[in-house]
Amino acid sequence: MKHIYRSLVIGSSALVLASCGGDQIVSPGTTGDIIINNPAPTPTPTPTSSGGTGVTPASECPNIAATSQLSNLGTITGPTGTYLICNLPDVIDASTTLPYIKGVLYSMTGRVDVGTDQGPTSTGYNVVLTISPGAILYGATGRSFLVINRGNQIMANGTADRPIIFTSLQNIQGTATDADIGQWGGVVLLGRAPVADCSSGNYNVGGNVDQNGNPFNQADCQKNLEGTNVATPFGGTDYDDDSGEMSYFQIRYSGFSLAPGNELQSLSGGGIGRNTKINHWQSFNSSDDGMEFWGGEVHMDHVAVVGADDDSFDFDSGVQAYIQYALGVQRTAGGDNMIELDSPSSEYAVEALPRSNFYMTNFTFINQSTASGQAVRARGNAKLSLSNGEIVSANPCIRIDGAGTLAADPEFNSVVGSCNATTPFSGSDGVTAADVQNAWNAGSNNQTGFTFTLTMTYVNGSNEDGVPVYDPTAISSFFELPAHIGSAWTGNTSWTDGWTCSSSTLTFANANSACSTLPVY
Repeated sequence: MKHIYRSLVIGSSALVLASCGGDQIVSPGTTGDIIINNPAPTPTPTPTSSGGTGVTPASECPNIAATSQLSNLGTITGPTGTYLICNLPDVIDASTTLPYIKGVLYSMTGRVDVGTDQGPTSTGYNVVLTISPGAILYGATGRSFLVINRGNQIMANGTADRPIIFTSLQNIQGTATDADIGQWGGVVLLGRAPVADCSSGNYNVGGNVDQNGNPFNQADCQKNLEGTNVATPFGGTDYDDDSGEMSYFQIRYSGFSLAPGNELQSLSGGGIGRNTKINHWQSFNSSDDGMEFWGGEVHMDHVAVVGADDDSFDFDSGVQAYIQYALGVQRTAGGDNMIELDSPSSEYAVEALPRSNFYMTNFTFINQSTASGQAVRARGNAKLSLSNGEIVSANPCIRIDGAGTLAADPEFNSVVGSCNATTPFSGSDGVTAADVQNAWNAGSNNQTGFTFTLTMTYVNGSNEDGVPVYDPTAISSFFELPAHIGSAWTGNTSWTDGWTCSSSTLTFANANSACSTLPVY
């Protein structure tokens, strides 16, 4: 049933559920000094009931190429003005564009599918959804979310001065605050690249043999999306698959949970291929992870995760991940690991393949949640490689679970932290803290008692810029050789300018707007 919104203040049913966190351990004490000079946060705008600051509604909704057109649901008013609501159809079944029109908002009253599932071995791309710079899409209910199904694409390329914004009804109304989470679902990208564990089909245990000793067929190993009651498969055989492009965008106030362990995040990716392009994006106040990727091959750069209520970066199911320039900042009232890395092994008699391999370089993590057990956690025989990083945490910096994960040879180079003084490292399931420390010591230029001189929470000072740089280009041609460690330094802060949003958790110098309000162009 479609809901028509015509009043100045619109009621909503939002699903705000507790996140599914990991270990709840508070670790007292740190070593080293932390000097972080934060500017005053951008004030949260006060909602007005008289019509906002001047945006007026467009006269009509644009036409789209899909069989079902946009529905005119009347107008909605918030602090920035009054907008025409153009509701997306349940299924976008033909390639089309959502243009930027001042005074138009695109709403989702439930699940919106881009195309239909094309299966694990199809070729080509069925439906392409293009979203223009500056467009704003919002979830009108707690269970609203956007799904780009396998064999279809999204082209959502904002610009540095006009990001695309995916957000909640409450954010439109001006009632969302810096403490709110989980007001709608999020964005889902699905593809036809391999996954390791299967919701249907047999899993790979030896490269060409399944768990029953029969010849393995990767196309039969498909996984279903978490966070939905409708079976939504992903996975396949093609690491070169392309689910589209997303750049210069924000996903605000997202995440809902059907059950513990069955949630959507800001951005959820399943089996996406290496030709999918994701860069310059911000997750703000997800009720679960800032992102989660299952399987496939992920190439991503210039990403900021602010205020996630569970993990900031969560990767699993045989994913091959390459990430450069990553910033993660937690709220003190929520959040678990900065990185949770897993690979399917514990539920099987032998390790399922492909094994997850995670490579991140140039990152800054502010792990300040009192609920977090550690900053970085790896398990399930996954391969962890971190370089040119900064970890500010009162908890252990690194936790490794399982002898197989330790045997996967975790790598650390030019990573500095101000970690828990008593237990800077931890391990379980056959791994000791000393084992983890040995892996840390085997790398180059690593420190756990580092004295930070960060400004604006995440921008390098003299101490950070003095750490020798590790060259990550030997790992992958996707990486570039940086001038310094960390996500930002003098001369490299402009990547956050213009398209990010600021909050009391993290203030950017040249933000597009406060996260609790909308930009006006």
